[in-house]
Amino acid sequence: MKTLFSTLGGQSDINFNLWRDIAHARLMPAELYRVDDSIFHGLFEGTDLGSLPITRSTFSAVRVESTPATLRRNAKRDTLAVTIKLSGTSMCEQFGRQAVARPGEIVVLDRRSPSIRQTTEPSRSLLLEVPRDRLESLLGDARHFSALTIGADLGSTRLVTTFLDTLLRVENRFTPDAAERMSGIAVDLITACIAERLAKEVPRPLHGTVVVQRAKAHVEANLSDPTLDPPRLAAAVGVSLRRLQELFRAHGQHISDWIWQRRLEAAAKRLADPGCRHLAIGTLAYGCGFASQAHFSRRFKDRYGMVPSDFRQQADPKS
Repeated sequence: MKTLFSTLGGQSDINFNLWRDIAHARLMPAELYRVDDSIFHGLFEGTDLGSLPITRSTFSAVRVESTPATLRRNAKRDTLAVTIKLSGTSMCEQFGRQAVARPGEIVVLDRRSPSIRQTTEPSRSLLLEVPRDRLESLLGDARHFSALTIGADLGSTRLVTTFLDTLLRVENRFTPDAAERMSGIAVDLITACIAERLAKEVPRPLHGTVVVQRAKAHVEANLSDPTLDPPRLAAAVGVSLRRLQELFRAHGQHISDWIWQRRLEAAAKRLADPGCRHLAIGTLAYGCGFASQAHFSRRFKDRYGMVPSDFRQQADPKS
């Protein structure tokens, strides 16, 4: 990661004002306040992994308020702020929910709604600006999981933090296409992490929605498994097949249709990806959970109006 800003010596007021300007430009407009009289220290490091902006920030105790006025100046309303606490402790509040984040824990904040964040000690965090639609398409409205502490005790949380730590150590070795794929994996892991946390404690009126969200996250993580079908999916999320069918129907969907839709969309994305150009179509089909190339070709043509080879050729800018 590149150093974007580092404070100067002991010039506390100047340090804070410069840090605040960088925070507005790199992250989003907000009201920022110092919460004590100690010398302010701040450091911003950043990188864009593919299309995913990642910022590592180190700073003294501060209070950050996203207000209706600052939100109107926010150009990043289509992203959600996923924060991974590296050191220190912070408090986040949004939608009437308050989260305390400690090292190794994750908190998501909605950038369209007012929020409060505060640290009372030096703190270090990693912030990822994740496209809103990537998370909400699988997990539902962000208000269901904003300002919810995702504990370091979850296996999926540990997987996210370990993956990102390793990823940022070797980021300079990736081609642009590889970096984009790695960022996609990071977002998929974060999605699975949030789904696991939602499954632990959820208000009863939201239970059905969360079960569907967990089921969809499981599908995303297991698209390559050709044995994944509605009965196996129901078992994986801990409900009866009949109950899962009822919940999907309540969302205007059928389980099997959703599984095949996601497999086809994943296949189409890989066919259009220059980094997957070397893969034979049969290999690509098996990797998306299809039992045979003929089955894949038939379903793909029904969905996209052309066979996979023609789709790949049309997506190739060099053709």
